[in-house]
Amino acid sequence: MATNSKQSVHMNPGQGETSYAQNSALQKTAQDRMKTLIEEAVTGLCTGSCPHPKNMVIADLGCSSGPNALTLVSAAADAIHRYCTQHEQLPPEMCVLLNDLPGNDFNTVAKSLDTLKHSGEEALAQPAVVITGMVPGSFYERLFARGSLHLVCSANSLHWLSEAPEDLKKSGIPMHDSDEQLRSSRHQIVADSYARQFRKDFMRFLSLRAQEIVPGGRMVVSLFVRRSDKPDTECTQPWTPVVTALSDMALRGVISKEKLDSFYIPLYCPMDSKVNKIIEEEGSFEINKMLMHDPYGGTGGKALLDLKMVALRVRAVFEPIIVQHFALSDEIMDDFVRAVERHLISSGALEARLSGQHSFAFLCLSLTRAM
Repeated sequence: MATNSKQSVHMNPGQGETSYAQNSALQKTAQDRMKTLIEEAVTGLCTGSCPHPKNMVIADLGCSSGPNALTLVSAAADAIHRYCTQHEQLPPEMCVLLNDLPGNDFNTVAKSLDTLKHSGEEALAQPAVVITGMVPGSFYERLFARGSLHLVCSANSLHWLSEAPEDLKKSGIPMHDSDEQLRSSRHQIVADSYARQFRKDFMRFLSLRAQEIVPGGRMVVSLFVRRSDKPDTECTQPWTPVVTALSDMALRGVISKEKLDSFYIPLYCPMDSKVNKIIEEEGSFEINKMLMHDPYGGTGGKALLDLKMVALRVRAVFEPIIVQHFALSDEIMDDFVRAVERHLISSGALEARLSGQHSFAFLCLSLTRAM
């Protein structure tokens, strides 16, 4: 789920073959690995300075749509129900808020929200009060009242930037040169520019959430990062298959090269150590736990790496921003999928992911708002 205040970055809506709802298995894997941290956060909230909270406000930032939209808040609600049952306590009233950009498919989200209102009632043997709501807007802006949130969750979103680096646009430096020599000579300029934009955005995100979360409140987030032992090369950014496929299409005259040179994706995967350093420097949150996971490892890893499925996932995530910039038709987007497949084959990217030699990892973080 992306959030971007200056450019509407959202995933493909609906339930069709190219929709995000049908192509979000990788994101679901990351969410499942956050559940333990969410349960620990709930326990911390229930046993902290207010042992018997009367209400608890939970927010998911970048909820997107489809089957993953309620995963995190459901995990939090279930954890609260279990804790109260085990300790024979009255459950707090819960307010569950789902956030994403205004262009998100909130209609689909709204249809599934009602299930939360009755979650856990059988286990508690009494009505559970759950208020639900949707909050459209960028999480790089203030979204909630000061000191109103107890638990904030965000999965697979913080690698999306508020905007692509402005200095690259002003300098006319493409994020991906078709010419290999030019691309190599400009690589560090592009990498440094994106790193600065991520730092600026992540610092702002932490500062804003610090205003909205109660002292001692919790935040559990995950994002795509690069492994510390990997070199900082262009192959360590997830938009490589996208721009390589578009470059192939430009060479074949399917899209304009001029349009490609002015195309920037507001997405950056930092080194995991940089994320830790920014959190410590900003100072509003204490790090409870950091977990790293192979996004393609574990049960079902090979299924996640089926060539056609990978290409469709790339389309589901990036099609809105591509169509917005290039005004492409469905037919040309089908060409894009085939170009992505060719890139994955020629680059050996799928084999690298299966063998664990790829550059990416999911970083899951559990944070506490400083008192």
